[in-house]
Parts: sequence; structure tokens; C-alpha cells
Amino acid sequence: MLTIEAPAKLNLTLEVLGKRPDGYHEIRSVVQTIDLCDRLHFQAGNRTEYKSSMLEWVAEDSLVSKAVTLLKDATGCTSGVSIEVEKHIPLLSGLGGDSSDAAAVLVGLNRLWELDLSQERLLGLAAELGSDVALFLHGGTALIEGRGEVVTPLLPLSGAWFVLVLPGVPRQPGKTGRAYAGLKESDYTGGQYTGAMVEILKGGGRLEPSILFNVFERTVFEGSQAIAECRQQVINAGAGNIHLAGSGPALFTLARDKETAKRLYERLSQQGMETYLVKTTND
Repeated sequence: MLTIEAPAKLNLTLEVLGKRPDGYHEIRSVVQTIDLCDRLHFQAGNRTEYKSSMLEWVAEDSLVSKAVTLLKDATGCTSGVSIEVEKHIPLLSGLGGDSSDAAAVLVGLNRLWELDLSQERLLGLAAELGSDVALFLHGGTALIEGRGEVVTPLLPLSGAWFVLVLPGVPRQPGKTGRAYAGLKESDYTGGQYTGAMVEILKGGGRLEPSILFNVFERTVFEGSQAIAECRQQVINAGAGNIHLAGSGPALFTLARDKETAKRLYERLSQQGMETYLVKTTND
């Protein structure tokens, strides 16, 4: 059996520069993978089947099954596989779990089926699956541009600790599209937040909460009283900053150090909030 870890991600910056002629939005973002991970277990077999530890996870609705089909179509491979998706990343949370799982499928089946596809070919397939998938073939700290498929690895952000909180709101497919649709032209930026963070990382500087940015925060916080109230609850518990993860609804705060993160995590957990204590990964 082959096991591949699929990490979650945080958008430390997320800027929309404008709308593209192809209907997508041009983005610029610094993204960081974290140690909250799904694990995908691959077993060779005569047929293709899926199972998951999370009852809400449905193979047909996931990029996992789409990645298998795409890989078979692209290579002509007729082998089967049993994929068990051990879910730890919350579904539809803004943490990139489904895209990361899809990347794990590309990597895992490339090994299991001995396809010998190059990284460049895998990146091309990733772009066909979705804007975020290519990121997870790199991992660590990266600049993403275009519609999200252009990935440039950056010097790793080491030893940063975060606390994640999942507001108790329904999570429905299509939320990212709705978040983009809610943007106004005044929400577009010129990439300056991302550029400033890239320069800090290149220089080995310390990441400061004041430079974190997410274009969707206005629309999401204004559009959901429950998420806005959850954000305030985290602030009241002692968080100095709180940001939306991707298109949400997950929220995160950058802690000064591990002990500070641990104390906040414990306070929020005691209040009955769905909370995760995580740190950066660099591969």
C-alpha cells in the first residue's frame, strides 16, 4: 500500500487584480501549506473504487475521482486502484483539501502505476483539474498567479504557528464562485500586498500579521453575520489578527509563537469552537 499526505493551505495574501478575457479572475497570492493533512492510501487492484473515513465525502463530487479519470484518459492506463481518503481537512472550508487530495492522486498513481510522468506533465494535468491543484505539487511556501495555476516556489516560511477556527455555518459547493461574484471593482488591488510579502520572505524577514490580506473578507463578513460573529469571538479570546482562509468559511490567526498559539487554541476549544492548532510545512 502506498500512502501520500495531502496538506491544507492558507492564503497569506489573496489579491484579485481584475477580470480576465477568459472569464476567470487574475489573482496574486502567497500560499503556505500547513501540517493539517488528509492521507490517501493507494492499493493496486483490478477495478477502481473509493472509500473515506468522512461520511460526508462523496467520490463523485470530489476532484479525487476526476483526477483518476483524467490520468487514465491522458495515459491510456487501464489499471485499477482502491483509494482510501483519510479526511482530516474540513470539507468546503477554504483550506484547499479537495485540490490537495487531487494532487496526491496524481503523485500517488504516477508511482503506483509506474507511469513515469514528468513534473511538468503532472503540472499540466493539475491545471486541467482546478486552479489550486498545481500548488500542491510544490507544497511549502509559494507565489501563485494567473488564475492560480502559475506557481513560483519561495524561500520557506519556517516555524510559523496558526490557529484555525471553523464557524458553525453550512458549507455549500460554489462558494468560491459566489465570493468572486460579490467583488466590486474597488476590491481589486495591484498586487502590492503580495509583492511586499514576497520581498519579506526573500529577505528572510519575520512575517507580521499586518501584511496579511484577503480580498474576500469584505464580502464574506458583510454577507454572513455568523462568520462575522465568530471572527469577533476569536478576537475577544485574545487573537491580535484574524483572517479568512481562501473563500472561507474557515478563519485563521497568525500567532507570535507556539505557546501563544497553544493558549489561544485551548481557550477557543474550551468555548466549544471547532479549532485546529497548526504550523507551516516546507515540502
